[in-house]
Amino acid sequence: MGDIIIRKAVKKDHDWIWKIIRQVICTADTYVFPPDSDRNSMLDYWCGEDKYTYVATIEGGIVGTFIIKDNQPGLGAHVANASFMTLPTAFGKGIGKAMGIYALSEAKRLGYMSMQFNIVVKNNARAVSLWKKLGFEIIGEIPEAFKHPEYGLINAYIMWRKL
Repeated sequence: MGDIIIRKAVKKDHDWIWKIIRQVICTADTYVFPPDSDRNSMLDYWCGEDKYTYVATIEGGIVGTFIIKDNQPGLGAHVANASFMTLPTAFGKGIGKAMGIYALSEAKRLGYMSMQFNIVVKNNARAVSLWKKLGFEIIGEIPEAFKHPEYGLINAYIMWRKL
């Protein structure tokens, strides 16, 4: 396996970004986006002008994507928010960790003071574990915040870390 290279996304990456988004949201078990979301609305969201959008590549192939954005406008804009997706066929290769480490450094470089995840589905053990390893702490738990297709209404965490 080659090295994981992370770079800013460009328009020609949109087909791959959509492929990743579609595969991640179709299971409806980790993201709030409806599984039948269409390409245009998802790319408008993920690659919107209010976000910094990145891709992770291995040997030139895109295997992950993430965004960094203001968590809140105005007086809350010093806190970054981020979302990460890895191509399901590339799970277990350290892509999420590499994107997380890069995002923390990049958010600090962009002038953010901390990073917050507003909804990490409680039973998404892989994500919760990764974010804890990267220094995030659970600062809150939202009851019945997510409609899981198998488990029904389940709780979600708010996770935060200083940069």
